[in-house]
Amino acid sequence: MESLMETLGRALGGSNLGQISRQIGADEASTGNAMAAALPALISALSRNASRGDGARALSNALERDHDGSILDNLGGFLKNPEAGSGDGILGHVLGSNRPRMESGLSRATGLNTGSIGMLLTTLAPVVMGALGRTQRSAKLGPNELSSMLNQETEQVARQEPQSAGIVSQLLDADKDGDVDISDLAKHGFGILGKMFRR
Repeated sequence: MESLMETLGRALGGSNLGQISRQIGADEASTGNAMAAALPALISALSRNASRGDGARALSNALERDHDGSILDNLGGFLKNPEAGSGDGILGHVLGSNRPRMESGLSRATGLNTGSIGMLLTTLAPVVMGALGRTQRSAKLGPNELSSMLNQETEQVARQEPQSAGIVSQLLDADKDGDVDISDLAKHGFGILGKMFRR
């Protein structure tokens, strides 16, 4: 089965990357680097939420109700007006109070302003949920299997990019003091993941 990151890389590359970069007012290289950082962060946040309490069932119900994967069938149409989508609401559930911290960290890492990063996250969140919903349906995943799959995705990213995964973990950790060392991310990008969004 194709991994969630592979599905997202295939869906968001090519002309869609160009469209996203125009939407957020950035060049394609910077947008690609930001996406390669933001997508693992969103998946990691979903994994954390699904592993807590009744989080897996709540996520499963949300996917069944609102995210059947059809967004991937007309992604170009969605990208023409992503702010009309459910991105902000999704981010509220997924990142909660960590959203400003995530936006600030990704901004410093990529050189994009926080407004562009915020718009990027708003754009990516429904796409991630759509890809996750499609995976859930095709593999017939129950809440526990869904949580396990998200955990495996997060672990795979950590194996491929241990340094970057550590930075993502810091960005999601509300108990930290806000100082995140992102110099390595800014210097090297998300190596393997970043290649998905380079032409």
